[in-house]
Amino acid sequence: MNSALKIDKATRFFLLVISLLIWAGIWLTGYKSVHWLLYVPAAFLLLAAILGICPGMFFSRQIFKK
Repeated sequence: MNSALKIDKATRFFLLVISLLIWAGIWLTGYKSVHWLLYVPAAFLLLAAILGICPGMFFSRQIFKK
């Protein structure tokens, strides 16, 4: 797999923690009262943490040429 797409374990853990905090906030607020747009970053962060592939990191690395 392309190394530009892969993220390290520390970054994956960070994304997981942030995603879980967002999901906890959604749960505490109530699923029916939260706007649907809040689910988007929570889902993307969780997928990035699980799969180890973060499209946002890929685009950032392309822009700033790490």
